[in-house]
Amino acid sequence: MAPNAKRVFYVKYLSSPLYGQILAKRPDVQLDRLENESPDDIVTPVLNAAHVYQIGASRQVIAPHFQVTDVLLDRLPNLVAASSNGAGYDTVDVDACTRRGIAVVNQSGGNKEGVAEHALAMMLTLSKRIIETDRRMRAGPDIPRNQYIGRELLNRTVGVLGIGNVGGRVAELCRGLFNMRVLAYDPYLTSEQIAARGAEKVELDDLLRQADFVSVHCPLTRQSRRMMDARAFGLMRPDAYFVTTARGFIHDEAALADALANKRIAGAGLDVWEDEPPPHDHPLLKFDNVLVSPHTAGATAESRENMSRFAAEQVLDILDGKRPPRLVNPEVWPAYCERFTSIMGFSPQR
Repeated sequence: MAPNAKRVFYVKYLSSPLYGQILAKRPDVQLDRLENESPDDIVTPVLNAAHVYQIGASRQVIAPHFQVTDVLLDRLPNLVAASSNGAGYDTVDVDACTRRGIAVVNQSGGNKEGVAEHALAMMLTLSKRIIETDRRMRAGPDIPRNQYIGRELLNRTVGVLGIGNVGGRVAELCRGLFNMRVLAYDPYLTSEQIAARGAEKVELDDLLRQADFVSVHCPLTRQSRRMMDARAFGLMRPDAYFVTTARGFIHDEAALADALANKRIAGAGLDVWEDEPPPHDHPLLKFDNVLVSPHTAGATAESRENMSRFAAEQVLDILDGKRPPRLVNPEVWPAYCERFTSIMGFSPQR
């Protein structure tokens, strides 16, 4: 190891060994691993020296004291960047990082194919009522086929909440495979930008009233938390389906259960939860028209390698003084440049 090495650390997991393999090719970079239970005499020297924190697991896996808050940042005097493993960054207090001149980066786009395919699979499974008939056939004979008449996706309408990398790919698949009309709610993009992704820009209420499928693909932020609440589910059509592969807390689980119990919507596909995995007696697991998975939409071999490669290459760009391509808080840049220069001893590219 070279003297004055650039230091990167992670807690518990990385999404793929590829991340470590890429960093290992650089003799000037040291990668440290900590556990949630690591004793303080091991943790403190790593935190004191760290330049980048690679966050490789979810908020349910990483202990609260290793989630990026002001408390942890106080122990990271040399940190220049916090790097989320996936597109989401709910383990990071972005505002706290911005105040200190610390860059926050994610790996948006790395798992877009896996997540988009998962969302589409949920739409197909729900619309064709595959999960209901599978359960019914396993329960006993004499299947009442006419009670399980499904619907086709062709020429129907999908509403996409957040039309970034994943939402854009969902739009492309739905439009290309099934000639679906795509409505998009995304306050951060113009009508022209959304049209270039094959969708129509609409307000949230209009989307909810018109869509046969509502598919969530936005990050969890203060603005999106509980966006899908009782009022939102009340605007959906009774023959419409709700699908989310984004983050828990964007939809209100109790409000969704109430909407299902009162047949205000036709069903739901859920890959994300407030508690992951959810308890076995969770109310939403009791519905036959709810298809569930344990936050595995992006857990494909290809997605994990993509995200590891994106993350490792972006971290090396940061350590080499380049502007990272997936910067979550671009407003930090002037303060970041000052912090980076004082810590690393050279100026980043502006």
